[in-house]
Order: sequence, then structure tokens, then C-alpha cells
Amino acid sequence: MIRYMHMQLAEATRQFLEYCEVERGRVPGTIRMYAFVLDRFLDFAQHAHAVTTRDITIELVRKFRLWLHRRPGRDTETLARATENLHLVVLRAFLKFLTKRDIPSLAPEKVELANVPDRDVDFLEPDEVERLLAAPNVRRLLGLRDRAILEVLYSTGVRVGELVSLLREDVRLDREEFAVRGKGGKIRVVFLSSSAQTALQSYLDARGDALPHLFVRHDRAAQKTGAAAPRTRRNAKTDAPPLTPRSVERLVQRYARAAGIAKHVHPHTLRHSFATDLLRGGAQLRDVQAMLGHASITTTQIYTHVTEEHLKEVHQRHHRHHR
Repeated sequence: MIRYMHMQLAEATRQFLEYCEVERGRVPGTIRMYAFVLDRFLDFAQHAHAVTTRDITIELVRKFRLWLHRRPGRDTETLARATENLHLVVLRAFLKFLTKRDIPSLAPEKVELANVPDRDVDFLEPDEVERLLAAPNVRRLLGLRDRAILEVLYSTGVRVGELVSLLREDVRLDREEFAVRGKGGKIRVVFLSSSAQTALQSYLDARGDALPHLFVRHDRAAQKTGAAAPRTRRNAKTDAPPLTPRSVERLVQRYARAAGIAKHVHPHTLRHSFATDLLRGGAQLRDVQAMLGHASITTTQIYTHVTEEHLKEVHQRHHRHHR
């Protein structure tokens, strides 16, 4: 194995990003986020005259943390603590890569994360879910598509990026399950409810095109470029772009307002609602972890409040002092 005396920081970060893309299978969005954080760290390091991997010290990291802590956030006077920790997580991953390659630098375990308050999980109550699912006008093609999107998000708990990447061939409607490729290229099985199956079938029957993506645009601009062909155009292009995560986010927010839901609802809210409903129904945390595609049970533990509420209800229902 090659042993390095040191390596230029710019070259080391380039190799790390390539490693994340090729060997770790990170999605483009994650690579861009890593690059953004490391560019910010490199700029800070250069101003501190740190140019090689050996120059990453506890003192440099301490000053970087202080600099981050004092930076203004988008809507606040300072960055959120979780955002600060995100920078440190990426830096620690970079240091782990250097250690694995025997490139001298700071030990990754010496980068400690700041304590953050317990994360609040926004989810919908059952009646809110029903109102949201009923909001699209299913007498129109757009409404059929949007109803199918909402049903699939809620039935499977998929991330919005996973949803927009789905192809028709990925989802067999004669079965109640299909595979999705999640973070890190990991494949997991998700499950369709009968109402999600029905909504998807209605949407696909109404489309009348042969485009490969499960969900596509249906506006006039998309039709001109072949992104979504009307029923009469059987020979539409098959390389047109699908919906974007941002467009799905906007439609979810629009239907939440139409349903009279006061909460800030986004696609991840339906993922949270999916997990919350499972746990309320008696599912085990490990099972929910598998269905959500979480690499660590720690991530799934943000839903602990649900199990705690359930245990409280069990206690009140069965403890003799409550009877």
C-alpha cells in the first residue's frame, strides 16, 4: 500500500469526491453537497495557511467550527446547529477517507459533533391524510397524476428523489411491492396499498403514451419537447425528463393548502406520516427502518415520540389506577 507523507488538500478532496461517486455510489445531489462543504472548508483552510492534509489539526477544526457558528443563516442571525453539524459530518467523512488511504491527517474521531435538540417530526393525522389524498381533481389527467403521486408517497414512504426516478418498468401493478434504489445505491422493497395501485392504474390508463418514467409533466411546454405526449401521439420521444423533486414539492404544498391543512406540508411529511402510521399500528422500529431505507437505527429513532405516545396510551388503558 502506498504511504503518503502528505497530500495537497485540493487534490485530496478531488479524490474523496470521486471515491464517493464511484466506490460509494452517492447520488449527484449528495456529491454536490459534499463539494460545497469541502470548498467552504478549503477556502477557510487556505486563509489559515493550511494547504496539505497534515495541516488539518484540532486547532484548525476548532477555528472552522467557530467561523461556522458565527456565519449568518438564510433566515436567522446564525447557522442552525444541524447545519453546522452537517459540515462537520462531511469533514469527518473526508478524514475517514484519508485514514483509509493512509494519508496523514487528523484522526476523524477527534471531530466531535455539537449537541442538537431533539428533532421535531411533522406528520399528518389520519383525517388530514384523507383530505390531502382527496384534493386532486381526478376528472383531469393532472389530477389523476397528482393523486397517484400522493398515494405512492404515503403508501411506500419513498423519498421524493426516489419517486421521480421511478420508471414504469419498475412498478408492476399486478404485485403489491416493487424495489427502489435509495441512498448509496442500496435497493429496498416498498409496498403499494390497494388505493395506491388503483390510483396508479387510473393515471397510466389515461396517459396514452409510451414514455418510460412513471410520472411525467403534462403542460404544453412538456408536450412540445416530448416530455409528456397527448393520447394521440404514440411516437413521442422516450428520453424526456421526468418530474423534478421541486415540482413534486410544489404540488404537495398546493394540495395541502386546498385541503385546508395549516401545517407546512412537503413530500417528506408524507414519509414521516407513513412511518408514524406504521408505528402507531404496532410495527417494530427495525421494520420501519428497513422500509424507510435508513442505514442506521439512530435515524429512525426520530420517531420514538410515536412509540412513547403509544406506550402511554397502553398504560392508561390497562393500568388499574386508570381504570
